[in-house]
Amino acid sequence: MTAEQMQELFETSDRLVSQVTLGFHRYLYNEIDWRDRLICIMGARGTGKTTLMRQRIREAFGTGSEKAVYLSLDDFWFSQYSVKDAVGYLYTHGYTHVFIDEVHHFGKEWQQLIKNLYDQFPTMNFVYSGSSMLKLESGKADLSRRQAVYRLRGLSFREYLSFERVLDHRVVTLDELVAGHRDLASAVVEKTKILPHFERYQRIGFYPFYAESHAQYYDRLLATVRKVLESDYPSVEDVSQETIRTTKKMLKVLAASTPQTPNMSELYRELGTERNQGLKMLNALDRAGLLALVPRKGAKLGNLSRPEKIYCDNTNLMYALVPQVDSGVRRETYFFNQVRKDHDISFVGVGDFCVDGKYVFEVGGKGKGFGQIKDIPNSYVVNDDTEIGIGNKVPLWLFGFLY
Repeated sequence: MTAEQMQELFETSDRLVSQVTLGFHRYLYNEIDWRDRLICIMGARGTGKTTLMRQRIREAFGTGSEKAVYLSLDDFWFSQYSVKDAVGYLYTHGYTHVFIDEVHHFGKEWQQLIKNLYDQFPTMNFVYSGSSMLKLESGKADLSRRQAVYRLRGLSFREYLSFERVLDHRVVTLDELVAGHRDLASAVVEKTKILPHFERYQRIGFYPFYAESHAQYYDRLLATVRKVLESDYPSVEDVSQETIRTTKKMLKVLAASTPQTPNMSELYRELGTERNQGLKMLNALDRAGLLALVPRKGAKLGNLSRPEKIYCDNTNLMYALVPQVDSGVRRETYFFNQVRKDHDISFVGVGDFCVDGKYVFEVGGKGKGFGQIKDIPNSYVVNDDTEIGIGNKVPLWLFGFLY
């Protein structure tokens, strides 16, 4: 590999790193221990993994660095030259950190590529990511002894407010929230009218790319869904075009349905599929970041286990997929999406959610009361359309401050 051959890579890396903005950082940026030699950043398409890596290069090494470089494996350069040869050149020329994006474009052997780079260049640090959540999930176990894995979720409501320059607020813990929600909410409401921002966030705000494509946001989001189902899914599972069409239909049917315990037999009949194939499709949609599955308390979800409740991963997806979003489904979807990052959520037959085996939450509109959970210890009503709660009634929007 010659300096002339590498020049295009260096120019591309320098340009992309110099263009990234530093005014806003995702929550994960400060959670990563960047000292680890091999770091995997996972996350659904569109959550901001690429921006996070470029920010790290710019802040830790500067632009035009001769220590760190950003490589995207979907670059045409790699159709002519070898990734290993490029890293070998970097190694012999004093580079210490390589950030590899779109790793799934290397093909089915991408895990072996990462393993070989890690083993053959022992003084170098590697950070890698890719747009295909399913591919990264499928290869995670092969590298488990070597790498630190981090998962990047979409914007929380708290992050959205910061991104929009409305309000900067620290992350709060769930224990803090349930114990001091009235004071927390009052402090926020003193600074801004929170409910209009909350309404907008649920429609447009989970995926950071909304800022680049306001008018075409749903079109871009649906294109992302199609990419997951038409490209990512068949790349990790032996599925037919008919199965892909059925999976698309499943996603749309579930996005429009209420999240009661699903009648799986009826769902499979409607889709024209059998139980095992239907459960595999559900599991794939969950791993891809399109659906979120809730188990019964004490149960663990596996490839062929039946969930107790099924949601879209986030409310933005619901608005993109169906013409009329049910308000009850939207509320529960938002709650589950914002709480699930650091907490175990299950279904116990009373209330809507049991969190960490400790708290029971019933989610509803402004007038929702305690009728269904009045005798349950540590139970709370979560009210929509409410700025400030009282007692064991907590405003729904505040759960967006957990990450």
